[in-house]
Formats: sequence, C-alpha cells, structure tokens
Amino acid sequence: MKLSYVVNKNDTYSNVKEVLKAYFQVSDRLLLKLKKNNKIFLNNISVNPSAEVSTEDEVSFVLDFIEDNSNIVPTKMDLNIIYEDDSYIVINKPAGLPVHPSMDHYDDSVSNGIKYYFNMINLHRKIRPINRLDKNTSGLVIFAKNEYIQENLIKQMKNNSFYKEYIAICEGKFKNLKGIINKPIARKENSIIERCVDPKGDKAITEYEVLNYNSINNYSVVRCVLKTGRTHQIRVHMQYIGNPILGDTLYGRSSPLISRQALHSYIIKFKHPINNREVIYKAPLYTDMNCLIN
Repeated sequence: MKLSYVVNKNDTYSNVKEVLKAYFQVSDRLLLKLKKNNKIFLNNISVNPSAEVSTEDEVSFVLDFIEDNSNIVPTKMDLNIIYEDDSYIVINKPAGLPVHPSMDHYDDSVSNGIKYYFNMINLHRKIRPINRLDKNTSGLVIFAKNEYIQENLIKQMKNNSFYKEYIAICEGKFKNLKGIINKPIARKENSIIERCVDPKGDKAITEYEVLNYNSINNYSVVRCVLKTGRTHQIRVHMQYIGNPILGDTLYGRSSPLISRQALHSYIIKFKHPINNREVIYKAPLYTDMNCLIN
C-alpha cells in the first residue's frame, strides 16, 4: 500500500515529517519504522523525514513491510467475509469462536483463520483485530491489514466516532421501549472475567430500543448502540435493568431457546482510513437468533 500527498500552495508544511504527522497523522512509532526501512519518499526518491518540501512536491510512504506473525498458528476455516480491501477485512464471526488465541483456544480462534487466509493470499502481516467480541457473541469483527490502518481505526474507536450496533434478545418485557443506560462498569471483586455496575468503574453508556416483544416466550428483541466500549458492556447493562440477555449464563441463566447469549454485532460504521468516506457494514443474524426473531 502506497499513500501520497501533493503539497499545494496554501500548505504551511516545511518538511516531509510535518506532512506525515499532520496530514496523514502517522504516529511516532510508525514514523520511526518507515524511516528505518527507507519507506518515505519525496517525488519518488527515498528521503529522511527532515527533507524540505515545496509546492507540488509529492510526499509518499509505502506500507509493504513483511512482518513476523509466527506467534499465531494458521488454521483453515470457512470465514464468513462481509467485505475486504487492501486496508482491512470484515468478518461475520459465528458464536463459539473467540477472536484471539489463548491457552484453551490455541488454534481455533478467528485470528487463526485470518492467519491461514493471509498465508493463502501471500500477505505476511501481523494479525490485528480492531474490535473484540466475546466467544459466544456473534457478528462483525474487523482486522486491519497494516499498522497505519490499525492506528486510524483504533483512534476512531477511542474518540467514539466508530459506530457499533448490536441486536440482543433479552429476558422479559422492558419497562421503557427506549432509553440510555449510563452506569459505570468495573471488574467484579474476586473475579477475572465478570464485570458489574460500580460507581468506581469506567464510564459506560448503552443506548437501547425495543424492536419487538414475544409474549409467548417472554423475551424482547432489542437494538443496542454502544457509546463506549467496556468489556461485557451490553450484557452487564441489560442485567442491571432486570432484562439479562437470553442464554447468558454469566449474567443471567441458560435458556432452552438458545445455547449461548443471544447477542450479535449487527452494524459497524466508521470513516475509511484512506479516503475518509463513511462506510457501513451489516452482518446477517445467524440461524439460532434469527429463528427467535422471525
């Protein structure tokens, strides 16, 4: 991937580094890596970041590093690819697969499948998941294909301009058809995994809207929009208001209707790191949730 910019007469950039930092917002870490690998160019000539620029000069950098990703075992998987370009790949993750490898899932995470796929397309890059889903939550996961794209997308997530919408099926009937849950979340005392609402926790805001109520089985279909991104945020907030997610054995109880928590990352929306245009991706519900809604 090559990114370039032509200096115009209204710019105040004095050198290549200023273009890279101000226009492209390249981090100090990535700038150092580009410099070390001679991947910075002025009018197609490799230069030091301190090189002076003038009007109509083309400043560019190339992201074609070969990276060591041997820490992840490649595993062949039937990846449900929603979208892919040179910047990132978007997957509709099924329930039962973690995003990251671990001691218990050394070779059966989505990252293992992405590693295998990258090998197949001859892309030797680190595996960079941007958003994270619990093992038994399904839906959209995005993987960046290089460090520059990763930094851009994580920055959007941190400033809350990365839109994340979920579909949840929750126990019972809601008191209010829509609302905002603004309750801080912290790690539960003496637990590595479980979270809880705690005044000393981190700010957590979930906006929700009830889409449908099933009176026969007493559950509600709910649209949830994350305004922050805390671990287990929707699950904790739904439990807090008395409507835990159906099948959530950590924050509620098991259900004969579904064998996992009925939570699906349905829509993500953000600015594309290269052209700055808004993009939106939707992931169809998997059968176990879809049959409860339709």
